Amino acid sequence: MDNSGPIAVSRRGVLAGGAASMAIATTPQLDAAQPVPASPPPAMPVSLEVNGKRRQLEVDTRTTLLDVLRDHLHLTGTKKGCDHGQCGACTVIVNGERINSCLSLAVMHEGDRITTIEGLGTPDKLHPMQAAFVRHDGFQCGYCTPGQICSAVAVLDEIRAGVPSHVTASLTEAPQVTNAEMRERMSGNICRCGAYSNILEAMTEVAGDGA
Repeated sequence: MDNSGPIAVSRRGVLAGGAASMAIATTPQLDAAQPVPASPPPAMPVSLEVNGKRRQLEVDTRTTLLDVLRDHLHLTGTKKGCDHGQCGACTVIVNGERINSCLSLAVMHEGDRITTIEGLGTPDKLHPMQAAFVRHDGFQCGYCTPGQICSAVAVLDEIRAGVPSHVTASLTEAPQVTNAEMRERMSGNICRCGAYSNILEAMTEVAGDGA
């Protein structure tokens, strides 16, 4: 057999090449096989005043205020609804103003005063707004009620402080507690059961009592 051509390969060469290929294929790929150690999540300390008590926490910087309240402090009265700031179930009061706690990072609230539904009243001593919700049946399933009550308390404070809304007739005169004002200001709190008229009755009663 003539092996002198340009593509001639000896039997010995074929065997040697095959052995080399097998060696390469079976060599452990150490770089790919070894997992890269996971980095710990970024964390930092944060000090919050929650319902009158100072709380010192070490939290993942990506954790929302809602998740800190529910998962770290076990204040589960504040509800997680849409988790997109659209339903208002997670409403809490921070430094006197209501916010959607699902849209706010906990580490943004260093030193802030936070009030949840648990901080407004107790079963033995209800907040006037809580008592009014009970009297007027301002809730049905009750899931959104904590956020509704926190928002309702803050809404009346806004009106009394003279903060105008989109429906306030005059910017030079103090807004009045009207159905239009309360409906506009409470529009970010959705009640899936539709107890809106009862909620307004409860808010009107509390506003009339000056509570």
